[in-house]
Amino acid sequence: MEKQTAQLTQEQFRLRALKEAGISYSLSAVLPVLLSFLFVIVLTVIGGEHEKEDWYLYCSFLLPQIGFGITAALYFRRSRVSLKKTYCGCKWYYFVLAALMQFGLIFSLNGLNGYFIAFLELFGYQQQGISLPSLTGWNLLPAILVIAVLPALFEETLMRGILAKQMYESGWGIGVSVVLSGALFSLFHHNPEQTLYQFVCGMCYALIALRSGSVFPTMFAHFANNALTLVLQAVYAPVHGDNWSFPDIMPQGWFIALLVLSALCLIGTAAFFVFFDKRNAQKGKTKHAALFFFAAAIGITVFAIEWIAYFITGFLPNG
Repeated sequence: MEKQTAQLTQEQFRLRALKEAGISYSLSAVLPVLLSFLFVIVLTVIGGEHEKEDWYLYCSFLLPQIGFGITAALYFRRSRVSLKKTYCGCKWYYFVLAALMQFGLIFSLNGLNGYFIAFLELFGYQQQGISLPSLTGWNLLPAILVIAVLPALFEETLMRGILAKQMYESGWGIGVSVVLSGALFSLFHHNPEQTLYQFVCGMCYALIALRSGSVFPTMFAHFANNALTLVLQAVYAPVHGDNWSFPDIMPQGWFIALLVLSALCLIGTAAFFVFFDKRNAQKGKTKHAALFFFAAAIGITVFAIEWIAYFITGFLPNG
């Protein structure tokens, strides 16, 4: 009888954690909107045009991360999942595999994503781009802190340490957990231009996190992705413009070699995780999926609306 009671308590704990994970996804959509709304009110009171000033651009990146940090803190408090269980270590080679996979993602997959954007442009879509603060000189350091370090910490905690982990621990199969968390990660960024890239990135990060049992390798990969993007932008944008691409900065032969090497890294590491690394392998269905998606429904709706609005804006004149 005591064993049955303990099992029931453990099942209730998992259900609560899964529900709180869904609520966290909703909060990750709502809190940044509320913080941005308050920020706009403050700017209205101050007056003036600030959209191109560095402090404004830093705030545009910082406010969502504050929202994600608050969301994670509320999750750990409400779900009673221990920090130690979420931030646990793993074998060193997972960091090497994460680095190789990220190398493949940022070079080979970015090229594929470029074809997706080119396809949209055939129908009149205009790239929106992302406004960055100054990256010259020492300005690169605070940019890396706000745009690379904080997202690696808070977004990985939310998307892999909370969402993917609770999907898996609730009995969802590792394949289902990887695909669904990748889709939610892509929607989380609500950027049509990066939909394909973020979806594959989300799946790869979830696969690494679940196989290794740790979010630290994906934090490292996420940081590397954003930091390398900033460094390359700082080096090449002043020469080739904000919309530069890799073919602009290297001979064609070197570019092709880079694509082949990065594609081999991506395919090779993905194959290793799928076919050879069976650690934490688990088959299963989406148990209690309705509970999770009901709790995450507000977040899915808000992110979807933002994605659609961003997509429509790309087809507007001077969008």
